[in-house]
Amino acid sequence: MPEHLTSSPRVILITGASRGFGAAAARLLAQRGHRVYGTSRDPASAQAEGFTLLPLDVREDDSARRCVETVLNQAGRLDTLVNNAGVSLGGAVEEATPEEARQLFETNFFGVLRMTSAVLPTMRAARRGQIINISSLAGLVGVPYLGLYAASKHALEGYSASLRYELRRFGIAVSLVEAGNYRTDIRFTFPAQRIPDYDGIREQATAVHDTDVRDGHPPDPVARLIARIVESRHPRLRYVAAEGLESGVPLMRRFLPDALQEWILRRRYRA
Repeated sequence: MPEHLTSSPRVILITGASRGFGAAAARLLAQRGHRVYGTSRDPASAQAEGFTLLPLDVREDDSARRCVETVLNQAGRLDTLVNNAGVSLGGAVEEATPEEARQLFETNFFGVLRMTSAVLPTMRAARRGQIINISSLAGLVGVPYLGLYAASKHALEGYSASLRYELRRFGIAVSLVEAGNYRTDIRFTFPAQRIPDYDGIREQATAVHDTDVRDGHPPDPVARLIARIVESRHPRLRYVAAEGLESGVPLMRRFLPDALQEWILRRRYRA
């Protein structure tokens, strides 16, 4: 066992491991001596360094089931699931059709639910396990022109907190990583329709989002945080992964009046 590994090696499954947080965490955890399985919709086009990359589309029940069965058949158990796969949808909330919103939630929320439900029977039987859900600071506050993405992360926050209560009796821990802006290559899409009344201000806010991601820190600090949670004896529910002023968002949400929060966010996103 590597000298820096503070707990026994785990069998870990990380969704969305072809880039961003997932790839960085998979590489680091493999280096730390864990047996890591990552996933990608197209594993043949991705590069896995030190870990196994499996095909998975979190939007499909059969794909989730096959992925978990593959890990169990190869490793004999599954200790930790990191739900990292995610997409984004920009534009004004009014511009998105219900179908476009559903597609976002299929990955960001129902994908988490689908994968978690696939691993829980094995974890409950073993009376131990760990679920780590990669959320966002957008799950704490509304974000102009990323409203449906924020909504999906708000849903993930409530789901994860409730799940933590329900699974504790089975020895299964649930944690959230509330991440700020990092360079993750997350897929940004926009609604097919554009409403002219939002022209100009939509582009201003989108430019801020684009700059935040392009100029953000590399994903390595988040990977190190995920590794720390994996190896923690008593993982907490919430962990903030943010740099600079962003790290104050949870305190802002908790202590500042709504009117002041709105002023700060309108100023930040030029909305």
